[in-house]
Amino acid sequence: MQPSVPIDDLDFILEHTADVWSKFSGARLFITGGTGFIGIWLLESIAWANKRLNANISITILSRNPDAFLKKNPRWSNSQGIQFIKGDVLDFEFPLGSYDIAIHAATDVAGVEQDYLNVFDSNVAGTRRVLDFCVKSGVKSFLLTSSGAVYGVQPPEISHLDEKYKGAPELNDLRSGYGEGKRAAEWLTNLYAIKYGINVGIARIFALIGPGMPLEGPFAAGNFIRDVLNEKNIAIQSDGTALRSYLYAADMTIWLLKLLENESSVKVFNIGSEQAISILDLATAVDKKHKEKRMITLGQQPDHSVLPQRYIPATQKAQRELLVVEYTDLESSIKKTLHWYKGLVHG
Repeated sequence: MQPSVPIDDLDFILEHTADVWSKFSGARLFITGGTGFIGIWLLESIAWANKRLNANISITILSRNPDAFLKKNPRWSNSQGIQFIKGDVLDFEFPLGSYDIAIHAATDVAGVEQDYLNVFDSNVAGTRRVLDFCVKSGVKSFLLTSSGAVYGVQPPEISHLDEKYKGAPELNDLRSGYGEGKRAAEWLTNLYAIKYGINVGIARIFALIGPGMPLEGPFAAGNFIRDVLNEKNIAIQSDGTALRSYLYAADMTIWLLKLLENESSVKVFNIGSEQAISILDLATAVDKKHKEKRMITLGQQPDHSVLPQRYIPATQKAQRELLVVEYTDLESSIKKTLHWYKGLVHG
């Protein structure tokens, strides 16, 4: 059966990560969140490296419901070197043996607005549980998928947030549970790195776009793609002026793998695009890539007397130290994502 992400993207990822596979050839990898959007891209890329490059990386994937995932994705059931174990990141039983690499990508972003305490606990206690596993299992390289939410609300007069920005989520806002949880997870990761000598990479991930991205929940690009696929008008809940940027999933995967391979003891990088676009312009761009043009409606009228909200990373550090770039422009990202989802709809 075919991979669950485009093969041309997987080939592109391997082309730009040759050093990763030579370094981690024969390694044992443990991953949480391996069945989520980010995790699937990492999992597919590693499996593709095993197939095409004989990387011989064995993978253990922690999942709350592996049976449901394998029923939906049966090709993983008999994949050589890949093992699924059932458990919650908060209290999973440690798999036996030693491991070389761990990737903690388990995060329920879609649940941020539903259960603040559970989101906070999953980020903090879940990260500590994974780090304890790393210590017990002899993990040498650990990757934490954090978030741009650790910076709090971006001041509209600052065009791009870099890794040295000292902002933080608003403590009196319950919605800050996700960002505060990620901040605590980063603190724990730094502590374990120093105390136990683990090489850690922290990826502060901003907005993404690509095959497999959630179409429901608080994801504007996914919502717009869902609307056009369902032949519905695009309904923007806000005034459409807020500025976002979107990194394509294959690009993200390259950046994360290069970060994992980096030799520094503790490194923190923004992962995202620097190319800002308003929510209204994003909706228009998605609509233009679909054959049937839809009406775009705004939930509020814009107030042009105030600066628009922003959520845009500065990524010069990642580009300089990881030797990466934004390989895929937004127009191509939208086109590729729409094409992939249309393939799912029409079989």
